[in-house]
Amino acid sequence: MGVVTVFLMALFLLAGAAQAQTTYYQSKTVRLIISSSAGSNYDMYGRLVANYIGRHIPGKPEVMVQNMPGGGNLIGANYVYAVSKPDGLTFATINPALYFNQLAGSKDIQFDWTKFVYIGSPDRSEDLMYMRSDSPFKTIHDVRKAADGPKCAATGTGTTGHYLPTLLNDAIGTKFNVVTGYPGGPEMDLAAERNEVQCRAFTIAGWFAGDLYAAWRKKGFVHVVVQTNRKRDPRLAEAPTLFEILDEFKAPDIMKRLANLVTASNSFGRPYVMPPATPPEYIKIMRDAMAKTLNDPELLAEAKRRRIDIEYTPGEELEKLSKEVITKDAELIERMKKLLGK
Repeated sequence: MGVVTVFLMALFLLAGAAQAQTTYYQSKTVRLIISSSAGSNYDMYGRLVANYIGRHIPGKPEVMVQNMPGGGNLIGANYVYAVSKPDGLTFATINPALYFNQLAGSKDIQFDWTKFVYIGSPDRSEDLMYMRSDSPFKTIHDVRKAADGPKCAATGTGTTGHYLPTLLNDAIGTKFNVVTGYPGGPEMDLAAERNEVQCRAFTIAGWFAGDLYAAWRKKGFVHVVVQTNRKRDPRLAEAPTLFEILDEFKAPDIMKRLANLVTASNSFGRPYVMPPATPPEYIKIMRDAMAKTLNDPELLAEAKRRRIDIEYTPGEELEKLSKEVITKDAELIERMKKLLGK
């Protein structure tokens, strides 16, 4: 067989594969499940991705957004893993810390963290905790010395809003009272404005996005009392890191190891996933589309205008990380169970 013939056959096969991809997605609707309420930071990122990803999927399908809040993102995560069809037409953005629940043996989960199909993340951010400035709690020291500490909002266990104050309680004896059950970020922020709660933990990227927090910072309505960076974010130079606090109060080594395990969730960013058993050809299409979307000049320009940080992480990297965090360390697992109240 001549070189020209082989070359032509290869072109024919590639053209056929491309045509098959285009034909499959053409005139179909791809659904993005956002496992949080409308107006949350997950929703903000999700709708930004949804507005652009369709143009990068062969066949240019319509992309429909569906919010599915509840249980600290558990409802949406369970749905995409156990209910949605592995047909390449449904993907979801979920909380990066849900593997806590798996390690703790929660009966509420219907997924295996290592078996999600990871297609990428638009954000990679550490966390912080804000505190109402009119509360008596100016620093972590105040929360440690208090007889009755501040109330912190959270959607559910295994989320940043729950794990950060609870970890500090266990590690250094702070008195945070975590109030769970909020559907999402907007509801938690409204609770803070109403003084139903005084604190909330979530991502640094979210803190510097949008108008609400900019207005809060300008008015001095809240201040940041802790961040999870290894080194202080230059924009939060006055706020100590979690690891500085653990060292200052001589937290036990096991608590520092637990802090390392839980803060690994920050490397997941805001993971976008599909159900297990999704065919490899659809995985490749969606991973390629996510990469192109998060490097799309128009998306990046819009993100810059809206002060939305974009730091793309490939699905392959998230897949590898998912296996690393599911530890077999029995002592760590017991600590995780205690952290989640199991």
